[in-house]
Amino acid sequence: MPFVLITGASRGIGYEFLRQYSSDAKNTVIALVRNKSATEKKVSEDAALQGRRNIYILQADITDYNALKQAAADTAEITGGSLDYIIANAGLVPKFDLFLPIGELGKQPGELTKTFREAFEINVIGNVHLFNLFLPLILAGHVKKIVTITSGLADNSFTNQWGATPGALYAASKAAMNTVVAKFNAQFKKDGVLFLAVCPGPVEVGHYDGATADDLAAVEPLLSIFKEYSPGYERPKAPEVSVRMMRDVIEASSLEKGDGGAFVSHYGNQQWV
Repeated sequence: MPFVLITGASRGIGYEFLRQYSSDAKNTVIALVRNKSATEKKVSEDAALQGRRNIYILQADITDYNALKQAAADTAEITGGSLDYIIANAGLVPKFDLFLPIGELGKQPGELTKTFREAFEINVIGNVHLFNLFLPLILAGHVKKIVTITSGLADNSFTNQWGATPGALYAASKAAMNTVVAKFNAQFKKDGVLFLAVCPGPVEVGHYDGATADDLAAVEPLLSIFKEYSPGYERPKAPEVSVRMMRDVIEASSLEKGDGGAFVSHYGNQQWV
């Protein structure tokens, strides 16, 4: 009976991981969210999740160390002290740097500093604490896989070759997290724990909701890059498609094949779109 912890499970990619993992009654899924009551209501009203008794919802903000510590203790109570998978999906995709290159962001130094700090606190530091607090459960588990949801925008080769300028602060935080994944792997691969950073590719999760005409015009060059980079690209994938592909990558990955600490896409390689 695999035990799966998913952070940021209240919407988007995290919610789709919750839906897919809980579809197998043999899995026990622990959803870590910031608003437990709202997520419980959403789950109860989702016809696809009706009757599933293998979902547990815990409340903790990824930036609240004490809340994460309590969530680890609560998870141990649910699972009997072990955990097989962590899907570290919770994260911040700032609106501030979504459309403009970093040189333009520098014209608003106060907002740049604030957003950069928030991105690192949520996307990096929070996950470091998450991993350290839940590692004893993973070490007691059978599968021993810890997966971070990352971004192809954190690939410097892609950025330089294709001139991908948007999302600079977000990409930098994800690049830092990719290094964290490699460092954890270097320490814990001897204990059989696989750490992996997986990019979902472009996914339709509402990042551009509320965007102005100027915003959309600013991001159009990136969309053009995607189409040139991947000639078959037309639009972002639906969450269910991306998550299914990522789950295949997660299941196929192993320390024996040298996947520990890797930064890969939903295709299992470095094809980001």
